Amino acid sequence: MKLKGLGAGLISVWLSGFLLIALSFYGTLLLSPSLHNPSFSSDSSVSPRITIFTALHDSSSSFDSQAIHSWLALSSQVKIVLFTQHNNNSSLTDTFGSRLLLDSTVDFTFLGTPFLHSMLARTEAYASDIAVLIDPHTLLLPDFISALNYADHELDRDWLLVSSSVNIPRFPFHWDQTGRFWRQYNGKRVRFGELQKMISLRSLQSNSSEGSNMIMAWNNVDSPLHCGVLPPFLYQRGTHNQWIVNEALSCERRFVFDATSTISSVSIGNAERKYDTRSWEYIGNSHLGKLYGSLSKSYALPKLLKCNKRYILVTASDGFRTREKISACISRSKSRSLKLEPVKKDQAVSPLKLPYDLESLLPLVADKNRTVVLSVAGFSYKDMLMSWVCRARRLAVPNFLVCALDDETYQFAILQGLPVFFDPYAPKNISFNDCHFGSKCFQRVTKVKSRTVLRILKMGYNVLLSDVDVYWFRNPLPLLHSFGPSVLVAQSDEYNTTVPINRPRRLNSGFYFARSDEPTMAAMEKVVKHAATSGLSEQPSFYDTLCGEGGVHRLGDDRCVEPETNLSVHFLDRDLFPNGAYGDIWLKEDVRGECEKKHCYVLHNNWISGRLKKLERQMMKGLWDYDASMRMCV
Repeated sequence: MKLKGLGAGLISVWLSGFLLIALSFYGTLLLSPSLHNPSFSSDSSVSPRITIFTALHDSSSSFDSQAIHSWLALSSQVKIVLFTQHNNNSSLTDTFGSRLLLDSTVDFTFLGTPFLHSMLARTEAYASDIAVLIDPHTLLLPDFISALNYADHELDRDWLLVSSSVNIPRFPFHWDQTGRFWRQYNGKRVRFGELQKMISLRSLQSNSSEGSNMIMAWNNVDSPLHCGVLPPFLYQRGTHNQWIVNEALSCERRFVFDATSTISSVSIGNAERKYDTRSWEYIGNSHLGKLYGSLSKSYALPKLLKCNKRYILVTASDGFRTREKISACISRSKSRSLKLEPVKKDQAVSPLKLPYDLESLLPLVADKNRTVVLSVAGFSYKDMLMSWVCRARRLAVPNFLVCALDDETYQFAILQGLPVFFDPYAPKNISFNDCHFGSKCFQRVTKVKSRTVLRILKMGYNVLLSDVDVYWFRNPLPLLHSFGPSVLVAQSDEYNTTVPINRPRRLNSGFYFARSDEPTMAAMEKVVKHAATSGLSEQPSFYDTLCGEGGVHRLGDDRCVEPETNLSVHFLDRDLFPNGAYGDIWLKEDVRGECEKKHCYVLHNNWISGRLKKLERQMMKGLWDYDASMRMCV
């Protein structure tokens, strides 16, 4: 009897232990990301923090609220960052709450298209375990989170997941008021399986798995996606998705795989939003793709599949038996894959050309007062031009316009998203390093500025002419407008603090504001004619024409009046608009602090000879806003 009791006790203990192990194993399976569960929701302590990044293309661009609802419903650990030119849209944050953030710090073109390299650089500023880049019109279903969880838990290295969405013209369901379920328009709740079936059927009908609707997700967001520098691709204008995938593969820093077959996503109305592939934006991206990287290579991506509710990664190197075992599963899952077409690098790169000339650019960039800020630059000053542009963007001055003196600057400006036009009458053979003040090159180049200003004035627009070596601390336009009509407002080039600022030939033609009125245009005609026959730069022509030779038309210490046109010329306060020699500001240790103390609007980096010296001084003093190596504003 004792042995029987002992045997029964041992069996009982053994069964209890087996049951405990079985329950533990079952619990592990439930928590495992390898097992797909559409309603999977784990504790925040094990769920990765996910930040979804997207962008609007301009201030009027629409987004799909259903898409954002679908992202937020994936997990409580999901946050959304929406890149936009204007972060004052409170209706978005009111609708979606604190999990939606607006970010206006990335670079956009003058037409409102965001730059991808600027967006990706900005993703590193957000604390997150996984970053996702997605089109604002793409809806995601819960299996997206399951695929991310699989990658996050099962892959033992940095990874990049890519997936293509199915295009549909209209999504026939909507979120209910609770924001938890999809419903048909008759009110009937739609289950996840029905949504999957609809997406799968649509994918078979359209056979659409192109790279244009690609979703990208990656871990270790502080680590680059690829080796090298990302060119300034325009977001959603073609080429860049293929380029990033190919560069990430060739770099071998991340494991890159295609999860298209296991992720249910739809891009709503994409066919209706298709842009003309012949547009300059698409051509520009194609141009960059041919010039940089290894886009001409072709790769077969490993695929993430689901077989018997488990994820399986299949690569081209897998043996025949492995492929045979899962072939039936692939057939059942109606496997889709991403199609990436490499660009042939041996194709000729055509010159870029904007579909806008000066006349058509003006209404696009001018502000409500019909005012533009004009700068003129050649290729040797392209980086200083971009620092000037970045500063204008930071000060929310979007109404700038660039006149390119050569084709190289024109091509460069297009790729940087600038409103640029080319002056066919600009002097040729402009010296790269020796076009400084007083040189023959400088004398020829400066005369382009006054001619261009006059053209714009005759088209009915006011002009603030600013050289690229003028650093802006504040937007001066409100102050300059306050001087009223028939007044040309200009910076003084006088550095001596004990003499009048309107002394002979002390008008600086590198920073002045001219209105489109009859007296100003008539006076500018005289300046242009005088400069055309002068062997000097245009700067002496401004003073001698408007203030008279020797300053015979001066009034007081800061004005002149041109007698024939009755145009007044006002010389700006040097504390607010200092030139490069005034007050030895450039010699101060803290130039920015000195100018902020004086409440400067701008500071001219002149009174220094040589391009390289200008660049060095401005950079060393911390008045530089452009990263030339990354081709983006800093």
